[in-house]
Amino acid sequence: MAPFESLLYQQGDRYVRITLNRPPLNILNIQMMRELSQALATARDDPRVHAVAIGAQGKAFCAGVDIKDHIAERVPEMIDAFHGIFHTLREMPQPTLALVNGMALGGGFELALFCDLVIAAQEATFGQPEIKVGVFPPLAAVMLPRLIGRKKALEAVLLGETMSAQEAARLGLVNKAVPQDRLEEEANLWLSKLSALSGTVLRLAKKATYAGIDTDFGPVLGQVEAIYLKELMSTHDAQEGLNAFLGKRSPLWEDK
Repeated sequence: MAPFESLLYQQGDRYVRITLNRPPLNILNIQMMRELSQALATARDDPRVHAVAIGAQGKAFCAGVDIKDHIAERVPEMIDAFHGIFHTLREMPQPTLALVNGMALGGGFELALFCDLVIAAQEATFGQPEIKVGVFPPLAAVMLPRLIGRKKALEAVLLGETMSAQEAARLGLVNKAVPQDRLEEEANLWLSKLSALSGTVLRLAKKATYAGIDTDFGPVLGQVEAIYLKELMSTHDAQEGLNAFLGKRSPLWEDK
């Protein structure tokens, strides 16, 4: 397999570690999204792999999707590449584990919450700030109500505020929050436990757990994509929010 430009792919003993490697913030551009989908598919199709962990180099797990890829002429390709990651993750028969070492914002938060398990440093922060630049997070709009209920999901999506790792753990978005200097040790412990179990049984246990909770994920995400691409991106305020962010100024909302 050819090396990736934006990722590190490490084959361990019955597990794979994929590391986002665009420090310091690991902002996702279209190329990086395509590479992440490819790396996940490679691990998915390897019968030797019992578990897959996604971590990051630098001071942030992932600060989201590159705002430059949200502009009107690029947003269809961006949505296709970004959501391709999650369709691949949904097809993963192996358990997936996010290792969050810093900020997980926007698309980075969505990437973490879509993994089956999440371990975070206590100093990590999570949030969906898209509303502040005039857009909304499609994946979070679909997933958060299923994970934390309608009220807290709407709070996260509509206010765009960040939460601590401890709050994320309290809501059930994080399995365990540990001191920063113990994150690697904890990751190795969880991977060793998963690797020691039957890969066949792990796959079936995951399949059974998801059987009753996400059967409509694809159609619902398609509806949300249509709202994003056909309704949201045709508004003045979506363009204004994105351009204001790129221009490092406050947006002037038209509200029309």
